[in-house]
Amino acid sequence: MNELLNILVVSVRDGYIQVSVFVAITVLIFSYIQYKTHGALLDGLHDHEELQPLFGALMGLTPGCGGAIVMMPLYVRGTISFGTVVATLAATAGDSAFVILAMAPKAALYIYSMAFVAAVAFGYAIDHYGLGVGWIDAAISRWRDSDGAGTMKELLGMSSNPAHEYEGNAPGHTHEAGPDRSSAILTPLSHIVHWLWWLAALVGLYLGVSYLLQGGPEVAVVTNFSFSGLFTIVGITGTTLSFYLYFVGRHYIGEGHVGKARESFASIRDTLQHAAMETSFVTVWVLGAYLVYEYPVALFNLDIGSIAASAGVLAPIGGAAIGLIPGCGPQIVLAGAYTRGAVPISALAANAISQDGDALFPLLAVDKKAALLATIYTTIPALIVGLALYYLWEPILGLASFGFGTL
Repeated sequence: MNELLNILVVSVRDGYIQVSVFVAITVLIFSYIQYKTHGALLDGLHDHEELQPLFGALMGLTPGCGGAIVMMPLYVRGTISFGTVVATLAATAGDSAFVILAMAPKAALYIYSMAFVAAVAFGYAIDHYGLGVGWIDAAISRWRDSDGAGTMKELLGMSSNPAHEYEGNAPGHTHEAGPDRSSAILTPLSHIVHWLWWLAALVGLYLGVSYLLQGGPEVAVVTNFSFSGLFTIVGITGTTLSFYLYFVGRHYIGEGHVGKARESFASIRDTLQHAAMETSFVTVWVLGAYLVYEYPVALFNLDIGSIAASAGVLAPIGGAAIGLIPGCGPQIVLAGAYTRGAVPISALAANAISQDGDALFPLLAVDKKAALLATIYTTIPALIVGLALYYLWEPILGLASFGFGTL
């Protein structure tokens, strides 16, 4: 029981200091850019079709799902091409990117560079050559939904820029940002918790940077005023505040629908609030991922590394298959396993390219066939890169491919 409790405490602490504080600053920077530009950066895409897949991959490459989610409504409106959608989703590593960037920065440099190159190349290839849109459409069309949207070939065509065209008003991106509940107690309390959360995030960022500069040492679980004590106190406090904001506070101060990007923000406060809510969402998932990995290992004395090593070529294939699952939860679990040396780099790379994070949900809401086709296309470069790493690079690295580049 003591071991299980220690795993919980360490996971609560480390998840916040090692991951969440870096998520917070990244989301805040991205949101601030949106606030200052009022989304104007995206308006010029329509007039520069030749740059769309490149820009889409850059947006997808930003940690988290925000950049990719912003692009999906532009496709629905007919602003960007289908190849741009694929390039965006292929480059997207979702919220698992925060885990890899914080715990395995060297691996992140290699993996996300490969994902970016593969995404751009595949996006342009789809826009210019089609790459079997009609053949895949024949398979997908066996499954019909009720909206009667027509076949993908009709929607996409085979031109150099197969974007959607809708009659009348195109369905737009909506995001309910305001509070959906009110309470004389919980509303002011939630606002106080929000500002306390940012205080914890700033202190946690300092501790997290110091931790990385020290080379990621072992940190004792203590509650004094030493570095280890502050590391523990701030980490536990930050995670606790994050849980409150995610499960309660967001309903009373706004951002009730987390995991969705916004095109602009009304004020600095609105921007800070959005970043806090998105980071709280990631914190909950990161903690869940840590526990999903750590508890079975401790309870059943599992050697995950040996299991993954025995999987052979199925490891990158499995990584790509997990990437087919919408959302960030399963991907965070796999990223966490990689940072512990339990998954080879080929599996992580395949998963990074295959996964679409939360960005697929806006597309699923308005065009299920387009979403399904897009996720099929992102799996193809994922398998190519994953298998190439397995057969060409991992024989050179050997066991070093497990946890390559981790701190």
